[in-house]
Amino acid sequence: MVPLGYYIVLSAILFSIGVWGVLKSRNAIIIFMGIELMLNAVNLAIIAFSSNMRQILSRLLQNIPAEKAADYIGTATASGQVLVFLVMTVAAAEAAVGLAIIISIYRMKDSVNVDDVNIMKW
Repeated sequence: MVPLGYYIVLSAILFSIGVWGVLKSRNAIIIFMGIELMLNAVNLAIIAFSSNMRQILSRLLQNIPAEKAADYIGTATASGQVLVFLVMTVAAAEAAVGLAIIISIYRMKDSVNVDDVNIMKW
């Protein structure tokens, strides 16, 4: 089994690449891809913690009876996976709406450069 630290380092690298893409680029599609990459990096970290939650909680719950500890561990591992599915659902909706907005802006301005977009001005 791969140690938890490797997943966290990979997640941090992916998140850093996403932040760099958002801060450095002026292209709306690259910014959008950076945001999606950051969401997926967080999902990777949540899944890594969720899969290793049994080991983490077994160390913390040594003084609790075994049947209660098993309930806590089962709930914790399932809740991490449910949270990731929720984040993926929100990311899919965000992708659909975000790409529709980017296409609409491109049709109006013939550019996806965020410096050229000033639709909200009077």
